[in-house]
Amino acid sequence: MQATAIKLGLALLLAAGVVPVSHAQASQQKNIPAQPFLWENATVYFLLTDRFHNANHNNDLAYGRKNDAAPLRGYAGGDLAGITAKIKSGYFKDLGVDVIWLTPPVEQIHAGTDEGTGKSYGFHGYWAKDFTSVDANLGTETDMREFVDIAHAHGMRVLLDVVMNHLGPVTEQDPVWPEEWVRTSPTCTYKDTETTVSCTLVKNLPDIRTDSKATVTLPPVLVEKWKAEGRYDKEVKELDDFFQHTGLPRAPRYYLMKWHVDWVKKYGVDGFRADTAKHTEPEIWKELHGLASAAYEDWKQANPKKKLGKQAFFMTGEVYNYAIGHGHDFDMGGGKTVNFYQNGFDSLINFGFKSDANKSYEALFSDYATHLHGPLAGYSVLNYISSHDDGGPFDLLRQKPFESANKLLLSPGAAQIYYGDETARSMNVAGAQGDAALRSSMNWDELAMNASRDGYRIADVRQHWSRLGLFRRAHPAIGAGLHDKLADQPYTFKRIYDKNGISDKVVIALDIPANSNPDISVAGVFADGQKLHDHYSGKTAIVVNGKVQFNSGLSTILIAPWYEQAKK
Repeated sequence: MQATAIKLGLALLLAAGVVPVSHAQASQQKNIPAQPFLWENATVYFLLTDRFHNANHNNDLAYGRKNDAAPLRGYAGGDLAGITAKIKSGYFKDLGVDVIWLTPPVEQIHAGTDEGTGKSYGFHGYWAKDFTSVDANLGTETDMREFVDIAHAHGMRVLLDVVMNHLGPVTEQDPVWPEEWVRTSPTCTYKDTETTVSCTLVKNLPDIRTDSKATVTLPPVLVEKWKAEGRYDKEVKELDDFFQHTGLPRAPRYYLMKWHVDWVKKYGVDGFRADTAKHTEPEIWKELHGLASAAYEDWKQANPKKKLGKQAFFMTGEVYNYAIGHGHDFDMGGGKTVNFYQNGFDSLINFGFKSDANKSYEALFSDYATHLHGPLAGYSVLNYISSHDDGGPFDLLRQKPFESANKLLLSPGAAQIYYGDETARSMNVAGAQGDAALRSSMNWDELAMNASRDGYRIADVRQHWSRLGLFRRAHPAIGAGLHDKLADQPYTFKRIYDKNGISDKVVIALDIPANSNPDISVAGVFADGQKLHDHYSGKTAIVVNGKVQFNSGLSTILIAPWYEQAKK
């Protein structure tokens, strides 16, 4: 009975193009000589800290919060210590991740509030109360510092989510800030710049007056809070020093910039993901980028053993509905466009990928390469198949997890894995309304049990994502290189990167019929007689007449020079 079950499991693996590899083969995959990191080829793992992993049950409910929220709208217990534990366990490294993006860890409003879908709390991080504090539900400043330090020690950068647009909802426990700080009406209608920027995103979400250059004093709620916490004098002195050093006016936008930049100064975060970027004046992002960049260089100089490489501070932005085909100019409506790339952003999140992923491999890959090496040369996009607030992701029901991995991790541009993409985490949870279903807890139990779903097993999905991710991390040509198709049957393409002293080339074949073992064309990329390594199966082969055959029987082949040659 056990032997039959093993044979059946292996058959399912082979049908999906996944096969277990030996310990030696896995070691070879993980010890590929690393190429220099490029943001254009980054594999970014995006997670909601509260929903990822709970390592400290003592901070599950802080500030008097309760377990009284609507389904999936309360705190679940995940914390910064949980992310750190998973870094130490090798989870991210084994997935090929080189950047971790977490939602804002700042202190959230304390109370729950009904936003029309039942009582909700700010577990997601976008309902700020105090931008200067780590939310106690997620941990402490020590936990935040350890998380960033451990990430850096394991070769991963940290992308911090920042909000310049709004505060958290107003509640009895979380009073509104003065009107010189925020506007509480009208609600945005998104018809043009005015109705997208000078308004509140939704009802009861105070909009920060980033348009104002007028001097304002600290909101009384912060003064009272900081005095109660015994840090009022310290915070005021830091603000005085900041405004004296920069010469900037004491306007709301610059207070926020100071508070966000402090996370760079204190912890050494490597970049920002800007939330709701199109809902503020675009020039503020350029100002923020300049201040953060200076702080980052100071941090690197002060922490030479903690820094990773020489890359400058990085910013990617959430310009809602921006797609790669827009190029530099995003239409705000009313006949006005904005070039966000010229306003502080190195990259923009590509909202078009989720629909573009329905195209064939070649149509998708060639189109993206054309944009990134043409109109968008020098910049990049961050592709994704699912996220925390996109109700129309690619493969909502997780019926195509292998294809999802192929298209996301092998497309030109940077890739954003949303936590659980790699484990087919459910985004269709019964009882959860709206975006809450997209934010279910990470399915660690299913992964540990190798649970079965729709003809595949969770651990096998994770293994497929891992093999592609490890190969991607080792080869900047995948996300940043030039793309060319080599053959239709099986579909085979090459990626070549040769720039700034970095030279890298790979050949990839996809959707190979099971057990067909075809010759793979590598002509013009690798020379006859060269020993090549298939990083999917762990097998090697010699190029003969411009072709190689690995005899793996699998649907995916990831080809690069045999790594021992690369060391010489």
